Amino acid sequence: MMITVQALQGDHHHHQPQQLVGSAGVSRALSNADRVEPFTVKPEPTSLSLLPFNSHDTSEVDEDLNLTFAHQMYKTGNYKLALQYGNTVYEKNPLRSDNLLLLGAIYYQLHDFDMCIAKNEEALQIDPHFAECYGNMANAWKEKGNIDLAIRYYLVAIELRPNFADAWSNLASAYMRKGRLNEAAQCCRQALTLNPLMVDAHSNLGNLMKAQGLVQEAYSCYLEALRIQPTFAIAWSNLAGLFMESGDFNRALQYYKEAVKLKPSFPDAYLNLGNVYKALGLPQDAIACYQRALQSRPNYAMAFGNLASTYYEQGQLDLAILHYKQAVSIDPKFLEAYNNLGNALKDVGRVEEAVQCYNQCLALQSNHPQALTNLGNIYMEWNMVAAAASYYKATLSVTTGLSAPFNNLAIIYKQQGNYTDAISCYNEVLRIDPLAADGLVNRGNTYKEIAYKDSGHVEAAMNSYKKALLLRSDFPEATCNLLHTLQCVCSWEDRDKMFAEVEGIIRKQINISVLPSVQPFHAIAYPIDPILALEISRKYAAHCSLIASRFSLPAFSHPAPVPIKCESGYERLRIGYVSSDFGNHPLSHLMGSVFGMHNTKTVEVFCYALSPNDGTEWRQRIQSEVEHFVDVSSMSSDMIAKMINKDKIHILVNLNGYTKGARNEIFAMQPAPIQVSYMGFPGTTGAAYIDYLVTDEFVSPLHYSHIYSEKLVHLPHCYFVNDYKQKNQDVLDPICQPKRSDYGLPDDKFIFACFNQLYKMDPEIFNTWCNILKRVPNSALWLLRFPAAGETRLRAYAASQGVQPDQIIFTDVAMKNEHIRRSALADLFLDTLFFLFLLLGLYAMPILQAQISYGQVCQWLLFLLRKWLPGLQGSLCLATGLGDEMIVSSMKEYEERAVSLALNRPKLQAVTNKLKAVRMTCPLFDTYRWVRNLERSYFKMWNLQCAGQQPQHFKVSENDMEFPYDRLVE
Repeated sequence: MMITVQALQGDHHHHQPQQLVGSAGVSRALSNADRVEPFTVKPEPTSLSLLPFNSHDTSEVDEDLNLTFAHQMYKTGNYKLALQYGNTVYEKNPLRSDNLLLLGAIYYQLHDFDMCIAKNEEALQIDPHFAECYGNMANAWKEKGNIDLAIRYYLVAIELRPNFADAWSNLASAYMRKGRLNEAAQCCRQALTLNPLMVDAHSNLGNLMKAQGLVQEAYSCYLEALRIQPTFAIAWSNLAGLFMESGDFNRALQYYKEAVKLKPSFPDAYLNLGNVYKALGLPQDAIACYQRALQSRPNYAMAFGNLASTYYEQGQLDLAILHYKQAVSIDPKFLEAYNNLGNALKDVGRVEEAVQCYNQCLALQSNHPQALTNLGNIYMEWNMVAAAASYYKATLSVTTGLSAPFNNLAIIYKQQGNYTDAISCYNEVLRIDPLAADGLVNRGNTYKEIAYKDSGHVEAAMNSYKKALLLRSDFPEATCNLLHTLQCVCSWEDRDKMFAEVEGIIRKQINISVLPSVQPFHAIAYPIDPILALEISRKYAAHCSLIASRFSLPAFSHPAPVPIKCESGYERLRIGYVSSDFGNHPLSHLMGSVFGMHNTKTVEVFCYALSPNDGTEWRQRIQSEVEHFVDVSSMSSDMIAKMINKDKIHILVNLNGYTKGARNEIFAMQPAPIQVSYMGFPGTTGAAYIDYLVTDEFVSPLHYSHIYSEKLVHLPHCYFVNDYKQKNQDVLDPICQPKRSDYGLPDDKFIFACFNQLYKMDPEIFNTWCNILKRVPNSALWLLRFPAAGETRLRAYAASQGVQPDQIIFTDVAMKNEHIRRSALADLFLDTLFFLFLLLGLYAMPILQAQISYGQVCQWLLFLLRKWLPGLQGSLCLATGLGDEMIVSSMKEYEERAVSLALNRPKLQAVTNKLKAVRMTCPLFDTYRWVRNLERSYFKMWNLQCAGQQPQHFKVSENDMEFPYDRLVE
């Protein structure tokens, strides 16, 4: 008779990791961690063939007795002792083929497959028709990975013995490894025809049925195997696999436990038992199971891989890296381990090593989707957008089931202003996963960005957020972005309740060290505690520091603190400006002349452009006037920081802050000894790596310094610069003046105006405007469709307050030059409140400056309610010398002043005349004077550095002795 020994052969399946995607508002794309799924093993038994023996010669009694002991030890699993008895027989009779067959089986169980093959080859030299030897050699070659050779040997064994059921069963296993499932199923059925009680064939047939999606048939096969042999551990393990894949982890747990109970040295079952524990959220139990698997099979690469993945998810990255490395050292072709090792290395900042791992994965499989996506993510972080997009597209060309590449392509398209393709990509994310709440929020954010061009997208954005909240009621990003979108269209139902909810969300996120769902730029527009706004900025600054740390740069060496223009000192102070807005952007409209106005005898200016050339006059002007202009838009953040440091910049100025296109991680790397925030972001950065904030004492008085992380530098008059004296002196030219009729404005009405974005309005200020309209006969309020979706809501609200329909006038947003000119058609500008408490948003400033600047008939009325911060508007008004006539101190006075000016035309004209008289001489429009004062602040910062003093608050005065703009203070 034949002795059949069951040996485990696994069909290894590793669930590939899916890329995690970012949530609402922060397209925290860039900003990236992968979920690592466990490997799943479907055991397939391999039958080893042994022969019985009968002794007839008394001279062979000792030889036969040793062979008997060898068989007994083999059956009990004591393979080392079995080997000793078998070798004793071999020493006495090396030509005994039955002993050679047994030795081959022993070596197989000891995983010495080369010796297994060698012993079977010796047996075949004695008996070339020994079918069992061909079968066992095939088993060994299969374990060595040469499946084609294994199949050839199985076929030889079957040719020699057509009724060789074990060979048919094992041939089925080999065909399964090659993916030839139909042939594998035929072989299993042939084996069962020859031996209906062959449990391994029943189990393998079950695996085949499962592979073809025939779950019920697979279930029946496993049950039949267990009916025949209830102690068949492999069938219990395969049965558990069915329940695990169906999500019934408790049943799977029960059956895997039965498998390892029956076969304590069953590494694949322990591996899968660990996977179940992992799925149930029991990582320590999972780790224990993986370690048991490794005790039975020390070179088990997948057990090392799964152990590593568990450590990874527990945040134990060093242990994860160690075990992933052990996995790939055992199995150099272990694709997923290379990919996941890359993820772990990236997370600890070893990005170059991570790239090597992803490339190794792609060298083994050029179309590996996760490795392609992960490389794309790294190139995104390096700001190599074209390369990143090529990897994401390559991912999509090889798979249809991953949402991450679509999500990340959407981020790129959104950054490029290609909103149509971005939305298409987010739609694909939702097609793949209709329950992806993150995808809904990200799509909503994209709709929100284009809402100002197409009002229909506002409703689409709100619908996306609402659907996300239906899927996940506790979804901070959806709640916060929904609130902001509702404010954009002046939908004020439950406004106070929603703001209270959002403030609670922010506080909770800060307490648990989660990046807040409200961005710093939005926080300054919300009626929230300024200390909370500071904490929001601090969290975002810490996030930028985290991004910077991933580049693993050593600390930079800075220029020595030596005074300018002194012996052995520097000839000039080197100032670097970093911005993504050198182009057609309000910042360049306001600061276009500043960079070329610096005194080149004492100051050397560098502009580092984070955005590519937009081909506009604004970009060309700055590029041609500044001493050094460097387009760094295609460079990674660490390369930019290295360049800045190499340029030996003394003072580096951040003109972005937390606005679109910013790359604050450059500043977090601290490439310059002094780093300053100015202009782009009207609030505190909350960053320890930003030393100073350039402001003025009206906007940021020292008694409010506790809500800033920076030291405050107070410029004289007004910290806000403009370029209208250089670029817009023709604004009052009668030839350029439009007529009210050009815009559908009535000639006979007194027109109040506000050209802010609608989200800056609130019920309190709009109610006041309604009161003013009702008190001033024949008056109207001129607003912008900014966005258009707010018009219907504001008209309905005004009607509910008793305002007549023709008293609310909306026009479309116009191009900058046209808008400045048509602003003169209004009689009195009414400002909003929120940005009075903080600082006026950058995007509104060109409009407001124009209305003050050249004494148009439109006056600017401010409400200055000193609850928190005085407004930038107040600072601007004071810089004209007419602050007392344009600033009020209460809501009541706000309403009364507006009504009074509207009803008293001579008084209004008097203020207009005063503005006309000072428009060319007041400090507000003297850009050259402002630049000199800014240089005074820079020299003060550097002189403090040279004196070994820490950054400190100071106020600049126009005093050359105390605040020179070209040398060290004597």
